[in-house]
Amino acid sequence: MDIFDFDYDLPPDRIAQTPLEPRDSSRLMVLDPAAKTIEHRYFYELDALLYPGDVLIFNDTRVIPARLIGVRDQTGAKMEILLLRQIDGVQWEVLVKPGRKARIGELIRFSEELSCEIISDTDFGGRIVKFIYQGIFEEILDRLGEMPLPPYIHEKLSDEERYQTIYSRERGSAAAPTAGLHFTESLLGRLTENGVIFGFVTLHVGLGTFRPVQEQTIENHVMHREYYAIPEETAKIIWKAKAEGRRVIAVGTTSVRTLESAAADTGEIHPMSGWTDIFIYPGYHFKVVDAVITNFHLPKSTLIMLISAFAGRAFTLRAYHEAVDTGYRFFSFGDAMLIQGSKKSNEI
Repeated sequence: MDIFDFDYDLPPDRIAQTPLEPRDSSRLMVLDPAAKTIEHRYFYELDALLYPGDVLIFNDTRVIPARLIGVRDQTGAKMEILLLRQIDGVQWEVLVKPGRKARIGELIRFSEELSCEIISDTDFGGRIVKFIYQGIFEEILDRLGEMPLPPYIHEKLSDEERYQTIYSRERGSAAAPTAGLHFTESLLGRLTENGVIFGFVTLHVGLGTFRPVQEQTIENHVMHREYYAIPEETAKIIWKAKAEGRRVIAVGTTSVRTLESAAADTGEIHPMSGWTDIFIYPGYHFKVVDAVITNFHLPKSTLIMLISAFAGRAFTLRAYHEAVDTGYRFFSFGDAMLIQGSKKSNEI
C-alpha cells in the first residue's frame, strides 16, 4: 500500500495546543464500521456507550522528563537529548538534536552533576550514550529534564501532570498514551458502577510510536522496538472475557499493540514482558481487540494505519474528513473516537 493512501488535509488551527478542562469534556466521535455510521458525543458520555462486562485495557506507563538540554563539551554549542530506551544502568538509546553534530566520543554536559558520552550510532538515526552522574539518576532527571511534548505543540504546559494519565505508574515513556488523557476519576467511578472491568498493561512509548514512515510502500516500514508487559491479573481478565463473549476494548493504540503483540492466534493472552516491533496496517487480523478508544492521529503515520486496519481505510478517512469539517481538535491534546464493532476489517 502507498503512504499517500493514509494522507488527509489538516488545517493547523485544528491541532490542539492545550488540554481541555475537565479532562473528559473533549468531544467523542463514535464509529460503527459495520453499519458505517458516525455519531457525535462527548467523552464524559462514555459510560452510556459501554456495556456491563466490557473490559477496558489501559496503558499505565508514565512519561519521564525525557528531554535534556546541554552543551557540547568542546564548543559550548547547545545540544538536546531525548531519552528513548534504557539499555542498562548508565546507557540509553537517545535522539540527539542537531544529530549531524553528535559524534562518537563527544561529551555533552547538562550540569555539574550530569553529563553523557556518545558511544555509538543506531540503525534509526539515534545514538547510544553513557551517562556520568553523581547521585541518583532518576532524581537528577526529575530536576533537569523537561516533559517531551510533541513538536506540533507550541504552547507551554502549565501543569505537567496534564501530559500524564491519572492512572500512570510505570516510569519509562518518552510520550504519553494520549487516548487515556481523557479519563477522570469521576468517569472511572461511573464505569465501575456500570459493571465495566479494568485491566492494565504497560508499553513504554518510544521511537516506534512516533517515528515518521519514510517508505513509499508502507509494507517496507520497520518499527522500532518498544518494551511492554502484561501482568497475570490482566491476562486472566482478558481470557475470561473472551471465553464469555465479552468485549475487550483497548484504550489507545499502545494498548492495541501490546495486546496484539502478546496474543496467540486463538486470542489467548499469557502474562509476559518483552519487546515489540509489531506494525499493524490494513489486512491485519485482530486476535484480541474488539473495540478501540483513540485520539486523532497524524497523516501518513503508523497510528492512522493501525486505526485503518481496525475500521477500514476508506471509513477511517471519511471520519477524519468529517472531524476536520465539524471542528474536532486533533492529536495529543485533541478529541477522541470510540470505534465499536467487529474485531477486524479487511476493507482498504
